[in-house]
Amino acid sequence: MSRKGEEEEISEMELGHITNTNTGTRETDESNQNIDLCCSSNAVVTLAQKVIAEAIGTYFVIFAGCGSVAVNKIYGSVTFPGICVTWGLIVMVMVYTVGHVSGAHFNPAVTITLTIFRRFPYKEVPFYIVAQLMGSILASGTIALAMDVTPKDYFGTVPVGSNGQSLAIEIIISFLLMFVISAVATDKRAVCLYQELQ
Repeated sequence: MSRKGEEEEISEMELGHITNTNTGTRETDESNQNIDLCCSSNAVVTLAQKVIAEAIGTYFVIFAGCGSVAVNKIYGSVTFPGICVTWGLIVMVMVYTVGHVSGAHFNPAVTITLTIFRRFPYKEVPFYIVAQLMGSILASGTIALAMDVTPKDYFGTVPVGSNGQSLAIEIIISFLLMFVISAVATDKRAVCLYQELQ
């Protein structure tokens, strides 16, 4: 087999089109592949399962991330690097946990952006946004109930400059977040299997 033919076969294997190069077992592999596609297809996951997964994922992201900020503010024991690590790890864990079910958006901006790029069905957008809002509200309520939060314990950020400056910085930071997510989630070179599942 030529080098080019070998590279094409490896590419087909990576995409899941060929699971074994042995001709005698190829028929079995194709039937196994059909079973795998049937059982792991996004079509098997219902909208209710996606919405529940999105609410649970959003809940834990907000609970862990904002909880670390609250613990640091009240008790001073987490530190800024600890807060950053907590946010990064909880997002990673939730993406691995529910990403295969809901896509792990956890943020209405992500859902809307993926819809604009035609990577997400517009009919599911309202359900996802409601699930994300419910998950974050429930997580915030849990933190408020679990910790002795008083009105002096304000966990948000206060703008240093004017409202216009703060809005501009928020737009830039949100653009950066969506730029990275869009590049990773929508580029065919970054996610090859996405096209195969549609």
